[in-house]
Amino acid sequence: MIVRPFSPVRTGLLAAIVGSLAACTSVPLPPSPTPPAPVIERPQPPATQVPGRPAPGPIPGALQRTKSQWAPARWEDLPGWEADRVREWWPALHRGCVKPVNGWASLCAEVRRLGASWGQQVDDAFVRQWVQSHLQPWRVVGLDGVTDRGLLTGYFEPMLEGRRRPEGRFQHPVHRAPADLTQRRPHLTRTELETTAEGRAALAGRELAWLADPLDVLLVQVQGSGRVRLLDDRDAQGRPKVVRLAFGGHNDQPYQSVARWLVDQGAFPLEQASWPAIRQWAAQNPTRVSEMLRANPRVVFFKEEALPDPDLGPVGAQGVPLTPGRSIAVDRDSVPLGTPVWLDSTVPQAWSAAPAAPQPLRRLVMAQDTGGAILGAVRADFFWGWGDEALNMAGRTKQPVSMWVLWPLNP
Repeated sequence: MIVRPFSPVRTGLLAAIVGSLAACTSVPLPPSPTPPAPVIERPQPPATQVPGRPAPGPIPGALQRTKSQWAPARWEDLPGWEADRVREWWPALHRGCVKPVNGWASLCAEVRRLGASWGQQVDDAFVRQWVQSHLQPWRVVGLDGVTDRGLLTGYFEPMLEGRRRPEGRFQHPVHRAPADLTQRRPHLTRTELETTAEGRAALAGRELAWLADPLDVLLVQVQGSGRVRLLDDRDAQGRPKVVRLAFGGHNDQPYQSVARWLVDQGAFPLEQASWPAIRQWAAQNPTRVSEMLRANPRVVFFKEEALPDPDLGPVGAQGVPLTPGRSIAVDRDSVPLGTPVWLDSTVPQAWSAAPAAPQPLRRLVMAQDTGGAILGAVRADFFWGWGDEALNMAGRTKQPVSMWVLWPLNP
């Protein structure tokens, strides 16, 4: 997206792989001005909750945003608030305060003064006390004044092995953008790039890395960024160099879900569509993998970036690195970037696990990213990190969520 030039539009992994959304992945958004900070009058919540379902419409004392209302709340309204390890959230807040949004300049100056490691020097109770003395909770509700539950999905950054040059099983390239990408819109389709002389010429010499599996190429294109451990390129310590493939544009062709194509082919029913199911089909039908991939005409291109700090994620829409487990993508018309958000959801269960009582996922996070499929008042995409475990968690994340924003008492 243009607002965060180093990062692609995010979407939940399951939605991107399975969904029929036309704008699922890596579609830059047009520039938009930073929304003005809400004017906070801090009305007091009612002492008792009115029984029964509330009537649709504006909530008394609520703050109005383009796609949501913020209803005044108390700290005791946040389920599990006293149990979160909020010290782990502090570094994500500090990173966000490097680029403070409207309404946060004064408070972010104090956060920067305290430093990135302050949260590790005190206990959770002290950080929680700091939050409660500086911020006010507001429950995120739909414009109807009733809808306070939405959808939580997940995304991650792939961690793959590759080579600088094709060798052995590493025969599937990831490319820089063609030289004429900005002058030619739309650019050639995936099929044209792979099968025509013009397409091959457009990509010749623009290989950044070679991967071992065409589905790895698909995965990094769906997520919009990834890490590659280069087996034939060494760092100063003689270890395989790890680089980041950051979003570098796309061919402006429509996105088509390969899982939807497989469902239409009768490979499996829609309710069974998942990343493992796609891999299993590919292993059983190796001669049809190219046909499957070419069902999606969109191609995502990349640029290589150094990875000076392997503990930081890719840069999100706010322009700061994402923090695993503490950064989310949101709809900025509901929640401004740079805002702390309390999530009340559940931990996703394993695909093969027997049904069990859901475990709570209640956590303080930072709204630091956006996404083409992350739309609506109560909507969040949870950044799980990188590697296989993050992939597994992101692919399973699709559950209800409630959200509270925390806003400065004196913006």
